[in-house]
Amino acid sequence: MTQPQPKPRAAGSAASGAGGTQPPEADRLRDMLRSPGYLKSLGLSALVGIPVSLAAFWFLVALHQLEHLMWATLPETLGWSVPPWWWPLVLLPVAGVVVALVVIHLPGAGGHVPAYGLQPGGATSKALPGVIIAALASLPLGATLGPEAPLIALGGGLALLFRELTRAPATPQGIVLLGSAGAAAAIAAIFGNPLIGAVLLMEVVGVGGPQLFAIMLPALLSSGVGALVFTGFGRWTGLDTASLRLNLTQPFPRLDAGDVVWSLLIALVIGVLVHYVFAAGRFLAVLVAAKTFRTTVLCALGAGVCAALYTVITGRTPEDVASSGQATMVQLSETPHAFGVGALIAVLVFKGAAFALCLAGLRGGPVFPTLFLGAAAGVLVAPLPGFGIIPGMAAGMAAASAAALRLPVSSVVLVVMLLGSISMVPVVILAAVVAFITTELLPPGPCVPARERHPQPAAATQQGRP
Repeated sequence: MTQPQPKPRAAGSAASGAGGTQPPEADRLRDMLRSPGYLKSLGLSALVGIPVSLAAFWFLVALHQLEHLMWATLPETLGWSVPPWWWPLVLLPVAGVVVALVVIHLPGAGGHVPAYGLQPGGATSKALPGVIIAALASLPLGATLGPEAPLIALGGGLALLFRELTRAPATPQGIVLLGSAGAAAAIAAIFGNPLIGAVLLMEVVGVGGPQLFAIMLPALLSSGVGALVFTGFGRWTGLDTASLRLNLTQPFPRLDAGDVVWSLLIALVIGVLVHYVFAAGRFLAVLVAAKTFRTTVLCALGAGVCAALYTVITGRTPEDVASSGQATMVQLSETPHAFGVGALIAVLVFKGAAFALCLAGLRGGPVFPTLFLGAAAGVLVAPLPGFGIIPGMAAGMAAASAAALRLPVSSVVLVVMLLGSISMVPVVILAAVVAFITTELLPPGPCVPARERHPQPAAATQQGRP
């Protein structure tokens, strides 16, 4: 019995390579784009962008309103125009208690440990309550963390919940695609740009070839749809989500040799400093994993002590330290001379220490505090001969972001987007590359197994024991 012969390939589809054969990667990509399952995933990704962007909108509104309540309305009601120095000593231990209880008792342990950077996997619909509670306890009460990691978990978890409600096939590829699409739609909300959501997820997932396109197309599609819904819904309600934007009041200078040389040098220094902040966070995370409740509360209290000492020394508000740094970075970009040299040094020291403690014990993302530390370092060294504030901030943010996240392309795109101009692109790229290489060459510091990074509830652990 003769075997059926394969059909000849159309002439127009042949590649120009040796022997006229098409590369296997291109064949797989073409077959994937034609498959009904992948086309269905693209359609679901477009639909997922709508509910995820609405959920992200209200989540960010809740964070913004709660933070304003805790750090502005409540102190003013009690008779203080700004929070007193001891204010973070009250709020942050409360955050530590709530987060510790979430980690011990709820599925998903409140999300990823931020000391290990942004992580795309692990988001489930069952983990969403713990993620939301931990974020609402950490961020408004003064954790030196940002909202991007909870947003990634929220978007991914909601996307998978959407798949369950629509009864879509639960294939491994479909779960990855839909989870990435939901995460990209959510992360695009806080950065105000769908492109950064797709690029960030591309580097976080860390895939290449046809698999890169398979992940990126749903992520980009969902980000674009989500950005349309998010922007329009915000204008309709008139509510503010405090998206990250910089308002640079100074004109962008022309880059010269001094800008380039100083950018390379400060990128090297910032890369080393940020690396050891995260190394300290990972070291403390090991201690937190061993004794969750006590060490979580102690980390939160330690962050409150850092904020209180900063206020006692500088006379400025403790919110400079006990926050993500988003609002303070906007103030820094508008009026960079409002911070004296002493205040800049103090905020770098105390916010860096509080950041390491919160990376280990609380829940949130590392992007916003990292960008603030880089911007503050850039303003501090801006008076150097031949340098300036805008090149200093651009190089500082790019170096800090690349060193912290280990995502150089995303760091460049993010900083250029924040600056709103391509005039600083050479400095941004050089700083990101130098800081990334510097960090990669340094000792990685302590690490713990994956199960320790995402601890399971105590009850589940007990049930799993013989």
